[in-house]
Amino acid sequence: MAPAPDFEAKICRPAELAARLKTLARPLVLTNGVFDILHRGHVTYLSQARTLGASLLVCVNSDASARKLAKGQDRPVNALEDRLAVVAALEAVTLVTWFDPETPLDLILTAKPDVLVKGGDWTPETIVGAKEVKGWGGTVHSIPLLPGRSTTSVIERIRGKN
Repeated sequence: MAPAPDFEAKICRPAELAARLKTLARPLVLTNGVFDILHRGHVTYLSQARTLGASLLVCVNSDASARKLAKGQDRPVNALEDRLAVVAALEAVTLVTWFDPETPLDLILTAKPDVLVKGGDWTPETIVGAKEVKGWGGTVHSIPLLPGRSTTSVIERIRGKN
């Protein structure tokens, strides 16, 4: 049997996050999302997020959490373990974990990132954890999205709706 791919070492159970964080270089950048059907918009966004620090922690919505986001009961298309693997395989990503609640606030409080980032569909004031990150001296950024690059648009094209 072949050894596990290197990227699998980047996948961290939430319960192990505090210990794994001690090994990461600072400043630490944290972002979160569903990351279903990874596309150029995701890759560009994560690469840009990584430039804001020395390490990038990506917190991925669990399947149940993703369904709560009003993206439809047929989403996410890819199961959590597949989404974690694909995100972990990206060079820009240092560590990836997941969360079950609707927001990653508990993980943000555990990680205490120096930089909190979301995509341009969020303003810095509306990003979950922004108040807390700013409170300990961190910064919050909203990275512009690539027009026309979204999982929803990919699904619509596959279904012939666009």
